[in-house]
Amino acid sequence: MDDLILERIYQEKLEERLILCLSEKYGLTLEQAMEMYYHSKLAEKIHSGMEGIQYLDHKVLAQILFETEPELFEFRS
Repeated sequence: MDDLILERIYQEKLEERLILCLSEKYGLTLEQAMEMYYHSKLAEKIHSGMEGIQYLDHKVLAQILFETEPELFEFRS
């Protein structure tokens, strides 16, 4: 396998873990967590590999999302 394929597999697994973490930590359905993640600026950063953010732990990324994009969590009110 070449490096690009390995990177893509890693990214997919990271997204799976991150979405599950969001669901469990913030009491969201998996559908809500997926929608939240894929509409976030964080998802764009992970996809583009900005600043190596895609190598952070999924729990850290969930906290970063909560702190930097609180508007995504407003629907829970």
